[in-house]
Amino acid sequence: MSLYFLLGTLSSDGQRLVYEDADLFLKATNSISIAGATVLGRYGVLGRYDYVIMVDARDNETVARMSVELGIRTGLHIETLPAIAIGFMADQNPNDPKAQPESIQLQPGQGATT
Repeated sequence: MSLYFLLGTLSSDGQRLVYEDADLFLKATNSISIAGATVLGRYGVLGRYDYVIMVDARDNETVARMSVELGIRTGLHIETLPAIAIGFMADQNPNDPKAQPESIQLQPGQGATT
């Protein structure tokens, strides 16, 4: 499994949908069920993006399906970033990155949500 960050910006339709239902984003992320993908955390943020979603997914295709589904349900434009554990390329640590501890170790349901 790999870690991804989905950066979401509300479209005009998305802004209207969230205005009409303030819990829309939380409901959508809780109800999406894509085999091989788990939402680890979701955050509202200030700045260029409106939301950041942390997802554990088996591959790019799986996280892409989640991104499309989330965009359809919430009116978000989503930019998906694969996350790479820091330090896996250090000279003192030449092992395969898959064998290295990840920079965070969250289990589903442990992340803070907003």
